[in-house]
Formats: sequence, structure tokens, C-alpha cells
Amino acid sequence: MQFDPPRRAAESANLAPWFGPNLQRNVYMSLLHAEPAEGSQGPAVPESVLKAALVRRAVEDIQRLIQIKTAKQACSSLLQRGSVGDDLWQRFQRAEREMEDELRDVVTEANALAPNWGHAIFQSAHEIASNTKLRESLAEIETQAASEKAWWEKRRGQIQSAFIRELDQESTIAADAKQQPKAAAAKAGSSTVASEDEAVLVDAPAAKSGGN
Repeated sequence: MQFDPPRRAAESANLAPWFGPNLQRNVYMSLLHAEPAEGSQGPAVPESVLKAALVRRAVEDIQRLIQIKTAKQACSSLLQRGSVGDDLWQRFQRAEREMEDELRDVVTEANALAPNWGHAIFQSAHEIASNTKLRESLAEIETQAASEKAWWEKRRGQIQSAFIRELDQESTIAADAKQQPKAAAAKAGSSTVASEDEAVLVDAPAAKSGGN
């Protein structure tokens, strides 16, 4: 079968993109091409705002680049085993090419805003992305800690209630144990009196018979 590059390119273009729309890129391009207000002598958007928008665009690119690097080995392995179709690999390769173009474009825009900024913008973006990820992890830990604290407070209340019930049961058993000797003694005393009375009743007729 003869290889047909135009046909393969057309098929690749029809595949669903790997990533969704790049919102930060669209925001930056909108700001860059914004028209100045009528009668305004200055630029439509201050340079500081453009720089901030470009940094946010670079941060988004860093996050997408990390996803691509993470997914590349898995996709290659699945393709070799036949677990996925060739269309998925084509989508992935197209995403790689688009990311390469995107990174070059950001470097060009950065150098246009400030000389040699293109060498440093992705380093700054990487630090921002790392700090954002760290804050998200800390927020998740705090959420889990709050949930675990609430669970422990509830569990501690249950343990205390169970402990109090056990103490009440032990107190009841101890009180019953104290009452048992007294009841036994009272019963024994009652039996002794009854025995003496019976002895008197038995001995009395005998004494009378002896007298006759």
C-alpha cells in the first residue's frame, strides 16, 4: 500500500484534539490585538498586563507539556500491545507538534515584550506552576485533616460514651457485690433464729415428759 502523506494529514486533522481550547492563549491574543479606545494616545493594553497574560499562557503550556510527557510512554506501550488504535497515536503526535509550535510562539512573544525574556519566561512559569500545585496539595491535605478531625471528634465521643456505660455497669456490679454479703448474713441470722426456735419447741415437751 502506497503511503499518502496528504491523506494521512487530512485524517489527522479530522481527529479530535488531545487538549481542549487554550484559554490563556486566547486571552493573551485578545489583549495583544485589542484596539485602543477612541481618542486614547496610549496602547490599548498596558505592557504589564500583556506580560502577566503571557506568563499565565506559559504556565498553561507547562502544565500541558507535563501531561504530554507523562502520557507519551503509556501511549507508546499501549500502541505496541495493540490496546489502542493508530488514531490515538496520531492525536498524540499532533498534540506534540502543536505544543512545540506553542512554546516557540511564547518565546517569540516574550522577546518582543522584553529583550531576552524568552530565555527566562518558562523558568518563571515552571516555578508558578510548581507553587500552584503545592498550594493545591496543601489545600487538599487541610481538607482531609478537617474531615479526619471531625471523624475523630465523633469517634472520641462514641468512645467516651461507651467508657461511661462500662463504668456504670462496673459500679452496678460492685454495688450488687456489696449487697450480697449483707443479704447472706441476714439470711444466715434468720436461719439461726429459726433453728433456735425449733430447738425450743422440740426440747420443751421432752422436759415435761421427764417430770412425770
